[in-house]
Amino acid sequence: MNMRLPPLKALRSFEAAARHLSFSKAAEELFVTPAAVSHQVKALEDWLGVSLFKRLNRAVILTNEGQNYVVNIRNGLEMIGSATEKIMQEDASGALHVDTLPSFAARWLLPRLSRFRDEHPDIDVRLSASDHLTDFNREDVDVVIRYGHGNYPGLRVDNLLTEEVMFPVCSPSLFEGKHPLRTPEDLKYHTLLHDDMRIDWQAWLTMAGVVDVDPKKGPSFNDSSMLLTAAMEGQGVALGRSTLAADDLIAGRLVQPFDIQPMQAGHAYYLVSPEDMADRPRIAAFRRWILEEASVNSGRFKSRTEQSIEPSS
Repeated sequence: MNMRLPPLKALRSFEAAARHLSFSKAAEELFVTPAAVSHQVKALEDWLGVSLFKRLNRAVILTNEGQNYVVNIRNGLEMIGSATEKIMQEDASGALHVDTLPSFAARWLLPRLSRFRDEHPDIDVRLSASDHLTDFNREDVDVVIRYGHGNYPGLRVDNLLTEEVMFPVCSPSLFEGKHPLRTPEDLKYHTLLHDDMRIDWQAWLTMAGVVDVDPKKGPSFNDSSMLLTAAMEGQGVALGRSTLAADDLIAGRLVQPFDIQPMQAGHAYYLVSPEDMADRPRIAAFRRWILEEASVNSGRFKSRTEQSIEPSS
């Protein structure tokens, strides 16, 4: 369909001025100046080639052409407004595809996701877990949660959980037995559990001044959730990331065996979405919720350097 259409801004100015029979009152409604309304109406008259108003000393009245035109324009604007409201309401509900890391999904997001459903029952979250780079142009994904430095050019990036630190965690059962875990030097009697970043144990042992423990030995897991599960089962000592280990530490399923300053992880969690989609109602609702959830939960857990956790005797 090929039809000539005048500028929408000019049509809105004309309709408001015709309704109020006043450029000043139309300007107040549209939050512009009377001169701007007058300019838009004059531009529309020039575009149409007809006069829509008769300008009097202190008032304006519609010409016959203006009276006929405003009826149709008003109906058209009402149809545009109704269609816009309908599609925005539809965009505020339905499916929202969130992709995140498997460990973050299992340890942090899933235990909290029911609260989002309670607040937004019309939004159906489709959660997938992966660690590959997301191509928003090719994949049916609305928003992703990633762990890194937050450098994602061309995308909307929100800091989700930024104060990420690492520290040894283990089952309370390791405080007992033939070689109870009490000091970092006792790690030589226990199995070190690793994720993909084996260098982390080496860095932590160096920071703690431990020299007789091999940082390379021990089983490895490619998912931090499996790593923490192995630690909870007493299979060894893991380096836990504060975000993922917090709930298990609060519940007592994991403990921190040493009163040593945590090590900065050097990475953080970020919420990422395409810039042109970031303010769509469903995505905006999820962003508001998860940022608030992260803010509320950031103060729930303190590392052992901030609280007293004594091993059982």
